[in-house]
Amino acid sequence: MKFLCSAFLLLMLAGCASGPRLDTDHPSVNHDNRVQFVVVHYTSTSLERSLALLTQGQVSSHYLIGDDAPATIYKLVDESQRAWHAGDSEWMGRTWLNSSSIGIEIVNPGYRDTPTGRVWYPYSEAQVQALVVLLKDISKRNKIEPRNIIGHSDIAPLRKLDPGPLFPWKRLADEGLGIWPDAQAVARYKAQYSNELPSITWFQEELVRLGYPTPQTGELDVATRHVLAAFQMRFRASLFDGTPDAESAAILRVLNQR
Repeated sequence: MKFLCSAFLLLMLAGCASGPRLDTDHPSVNHDNRVQFVVVHYTSTSLERSLALLTQGQVSSHYLIGDDAPATIYKLVDESQRAWHAGDSEWMGRTWLNSSSIGIEIVNPGYRDTPTGRVWYPYSEAQVQALVVLLKDISKRNKIEPRNIIGHSDIAPLRKLDPGPLFPWKRLADEGLGIWPDAQAVARYKAQYSNELPSITWFQEELVRLGYPTPQTGELDVATRHVLAAFQMRFRASLFDGTPDAESAAILRVLNQR
């Protein structure tokens, strides 16, 4: 019986050896990187709890930036693998961004609601410095376009607020890690739009051009308000109530002229 088993195994191996040959001499030029976006989040909880949730829970992220000084960068998921950080999401017409993005979580409580209003927690200088180093490395290796470094609220504006209004988007843009409108150009268009505000249809179309998943209803519905508020929170954090105004219109126009 032992002889029969060995003979059968030899026959199987011989069959495999005479099977199809793998030719790797004709690589296609028509391809790009799986990673197209980087999505930034805050954890809403402590470092210990963040590590537990991101390694043992139902969500995950490629990286976690701690709240120590200097800030520790934890690599939790290899970039070649899909992490579960984006959820139901869309940017530039691409949906379900878990499959095409790298997720970065930052330890930060987010906000607390008080009798006098909502209070947001700032990011530490050590965290920002660590984030800049990490983003530069990721962007260079994966050839990420600056406009595709985004926040969770950008890709899921109806359900997410992170990384919040205190996130340093302008500072990242100054490092080449994102986009930011030219202040003088914004001032010029703001004066123009103060006389006559564009229509809701215009706002919806411009938000889509920038990348935001926006209804095209021609009406200031609840979903459009959420999207506009997410845009304002990122580019005009002093007021993000989802109300169309001249400054928001000016920022949109300048960004879409880039």
